[in-house]
Amino acid sequence: MTQTLKGPSEILLAGCQSTMFRVNVDKGEIIETLTAENHYTLLKHGGQYVCAATIDGSVQILDGKSFIVLKTWKAHLGWINDMDANALFLVTCGWSPRQQLGHMLDPLAKVFDLKTLMPLPPVAFHVGAAFIRMHPRMLTTAIIASQSGQLQIVDVMNMSMVNVRHLNLVDSFLMGLEISPIGSVLALADSLCCLQLWGNPSSLSFTDYGQATEFADEVDYMTPTLEWESNKPLSTIGMPYYREILLSAWPSYMTFEVGAPPAKMDPAMLAALTKAGLGAYGPNPRARRRNQVEETRIASPETEGLQGPKFLSEQAKDGEEEFDHARRMSAILDAMDASNLEGNLKIDVPVMYRNVEIKYSRFGVDDFDFEYYNKTRFSGLETHIANSYANPLLQLLRFTPWLRNLALHHTASACLFETCLLCEMGFLFDMLEKAEGQNCQATNFLKTFSSLSHTASLGLLEESSSARPLTLMIQAANRFLLDKVATDFRQTSIQAPRMDQVLTTVAVNTIRCAHCANETMRPGGSYLHDLVYPPRTPTKPHLRVNGPSFSQILKGSVERQDQTRGWCDRCKRYQHLGARKTIQAVPPVLMINAAVHSSEAKRLWAKADWLPEEIGIIVDQGQFFCYEGQDLQVHLKRGVFKIAVYELVGVVADINSGENQKSHLVSMINISPSLREKTTENRWHLFNDFLVRQIPVDEALRFDPLWKVPSILTYQIKSARHAIDDTWKQTLDTSLLYRKWSMQQTEDPLHFRPLSFPLERPQPETAVGIDAEFVALQQEELEIKADGSRSILRPSRLGLARVSVLRGDSSSAKDDTAPYNQPQEATQQETHVPFIDDYIHISEPITDYLTAFSGIYPGDLSPATSPYMSTGRLVSLKTAYKKLWLLLNLGCVFVGHGLPKDFRTINIRVPREQVIDTVDLFYDRRRGGGRKLSLRFLSWLLLGVRVQEEEPFTGDENSNTADASKSERIAGHDSIVDAKMALLLWAKWKEAERANRTEKLLEEVYRKGREHGFKVPPRGGYTLGHSKSRSDAASGSERGSAPGTPAGRAAGLVPTKAITEG
Repeated sequence: MTQTLKGPSEILLAGCQSTMFRVNVDKGEIIETLTAENHYTLLKHGGQYVCAATIDGSVQILDGKSFIVLKTWKAHLGWINDMDANALFLVTCGWSPRQQLGHMLDPLAKVFDLKTLMPLPPVAFHVGAAFIRMHPRMLTTAIIASQSGQLQIVDVMNMSMVNVRHLNLVDSFLMGLEISPIGSVLALADSLCCLQLWGNPSSLSFTDYGQATEFADEVDYMTPTLEWESNKPLSTIGMPYYREILLSAWPSYMTFEVGAPPAKMDPAMLAALTKAGLGAYGPNPRARRRNQVEETRIASPETEGLQGPKFLSEQAKDGEEEFDHARRMSAILDAMDASNLEGNLKIDVPVMYRNVEIKYSRFGVDDFDFEYYNKTRFSGLETHIANSYANPLLQLLRFTPWLRNLALHHTASACLFETCLLCEMGFLFDMLEKAEGQNCQATNFLKTFSSLSHTASLGLLEESSSARPLTLMIQAANRFLLDKVATDFRQTSIQAPRMDQVLTTVAVNTIRCAHCANETMRPGGSYLHDLVYPPRTPTKPHLRVNGPSFSQILKGSVERQDQTRGWCDRCKRYQHLGARKTIQAVPPVLMINAAVHSSEAKRLWAKADWLPEEIGIIVDQGQFFCYEGQDLQVHLKRGVFKIAVYELVGVVADINSGENQKSHLVSMINISPSLREKTTENRWHLFNDFLVRQIPVDEALRFDPLWKVPSILTYQIKSARHAIDDTWKQTLDTSLLYRKWSMQQTEDPLHFRPLSFPLERPQPETAVGIDAEFVALQQEELEIKADGSRSILRPSRLGLARVSVLRGDSSSAKDDTAPYNQPQEATQQETHVPFIDDYIHISEPITDYLTAFSGIYPGDLSPATSPYMSTGRLVSLKTAYKKLWLLLNLGCVFVGHGLPKDFRTINIRVPREQVIDTVDLFYDRRRGGGRKLSLRFLSWLLLGVRVQEEEPFTGDENSNTADASKSERIAGHDSIVDAKMALLLWAKWKEAERANRTEKLLEEVYRKGREHGFKVPPRGGYTLGHSKSRSDAASGSERGSAPGTPAGRAAGLVPTKAITEG
């Protein structure tokens, strides 16, 4: 047994078996079961390795993190009797066979260098080395003992320095040797069960900060005398009064409910029973299935969590008001307000802090009512995505103005690196701002984050670090993200590294040798500070000592001083080194990891008002000074030193909801510094994934070691309050929209042509047609219950496979008379011609190409087999996404059919004023009763064009009916065709608007829809756009379909004349 790299809270257990166990001592549970490559008899922790002694006299050096065997060293021919290790050396003593004498103790103590992983010269010990220990303070000193009691203290690097002692043993032999953690006491045990302590009696101490053991006071209990008689009632003997939980009380995780109360009978059925003999009988109401068991236990209201809302489809079915936000929020607000925020036990966590989960109906996640949990104008993040534990950290970074500004400015640049997290962060921040309270998801950011090679090795992925505490994961993720975004910013920035200036605490590390006083200076800048808490010093019971303040802790953490052992260039050997930091400048943003891992740290955070909202920092002559409260006000009034005032932006905290519930992370953020409108009031909000609520400042800064522990803090300089920079919108690099990706990329005016600069530069309110196709990356997970009902545990996950964007007509989306930014003759020729038609390279396994709905075939999205690779149409997800993001921020209006679901899957948020959805244009709740019409039906009915067919039709549709038009039939789904149909339908609608006939158009559409069941007939059928004559279908100019249309690339779309009055 030995401890691992995580310290005394985790140990490694092994034995003469094929498995090893990692055990969490604090929780008393096995974390992981490992495979042992040998049978081990001894385990010792040495530096970054675990040394394991085998049964055949060898020592295997295991990696301290992965526990993989790195090297095997044959120490003794027999077996190893004792072994010890420190950060530098491994020493062993053991048995070896002797001719005609059997096994005897080796007269040599073997030494192994753990730095070079090479054996060193052994230490001679002629009487036979039985036990050995390394001194904990003098790292090269070893203490060797024989069974007869001889002790030898020797320096393994200088064997001429030997000190010999002898233990007085009478009729016994030595059985064990141990040394105290500070090296001042030596304990020896013999075969007669006697323990001898060796040390200096005047300075006898076992630990650095040892305290006397406190024993319970002896109490003389007065045993009452009872006059016991056989007829004396036991009730006359009183029970003791107690307030504490009895030791005989079982813990909650070991109590179980056995059996169940009987199900309640229906009163109507009981009234119809006929009495007969000892019972009654009656007809079976058939209310349940045969042999079905009913759950009769109802959870008490005290233990119930936050009840979820009804699905949107259920609300519509029940006739609930669609925009009655106040009533829909009443239940959650009542539950939150009723929760006790003053002093909760571990199991009584306030409702708003508890885990929130997304429930899925048969309509997927779109049917979940997110507005039930958030009525603010600040958007939350969804949780059904892998590694969504990072949501609170992303919210904290988004509300830090300096980081928000730099992320958006970088995103607006020409960066196209697929692994750039700073770009993904900018996309996410822009989406959260445009959402204005609607839920969002960090799908693209987390996908890029998970794809990086370092995230798995650092233990930042949930699937590979399920047993790791979330506090450690989020702090490690914070350190990784800050370093990654600073690196990403330097990749494209031609100016000074602004991100480094915003995050880096400029410092110089001075390393001093304790032996020769040689000093070495190195750069010691850092993006992040881990708080370091002083150890608890022993005090007298009657003295009450206040602990250090937050500013004192921060000062000690920034000017961190460490003692370590390292190589000295002057001494030419390893020596004790002291390192201290000299602070030269502090950044505008201070990122801090709370690092609350000890009970002393939790005790400090549990104090009321311990975390200040404002701190003042002075850097003078290499020294760092930090002030808070009244000290800060005094320095501001004096004005002697230049003091920088920082305000607290937010805190990420770890919430432990109960013994049997998994912890999760939330963030408490002061949103006032990131507001555009100037205000001096601080408004704090709780971001519990997609639950967002305003909270008082006392609640935000109150922590409880039982269930609410801080993880990350962010301070920003107060002069940057309200410093929201939106100039990135005027400096957008739009060259991506005009770029030609390949020399083989065709420019057919009827099929595809990129935008030409500057004639076709997109302007605000420029209309473009859009449609996207998707493939399935993960199938939905179902739970089938005993009664046969199904519930969705996780919906299917789709990925963007193709996106097409077409030129709109020559008029503005909002004003038909406003000219489009290109010549009139070019407009008439190139209207509805695509300028974006990208296929997306997907590296994840694709479970279903959904070819019948997407038109995507296997091999289309792989660079090795895709026919679109040579033409430059197979691009990365970031490239396709950035094109849409540029059009969005240039003010373009997107025209399509069923766009909200497409935008959600693409993970982009488009304001309502920039969306024209033909689903909503041709939707009438009064006439349709909630039915929304498909693009296929509207195209056939209004345009006379058959789209989204499974197979092309080459026959004559006029053979069976006189009303059928001779329209072309387009096979399969094609994003270019669907986007073009949406533009044509929008043109139909605008034409009806100009003629004030929109109501009559909807009436005719729903009337004909009811006649045909809102489906396209197999052949023939009435078409509103062709009511005058059949020749109208052929009167318009043909528009060819785009390349890539499945099974119908040569088919043409024949637009028809405008709708006529019926």
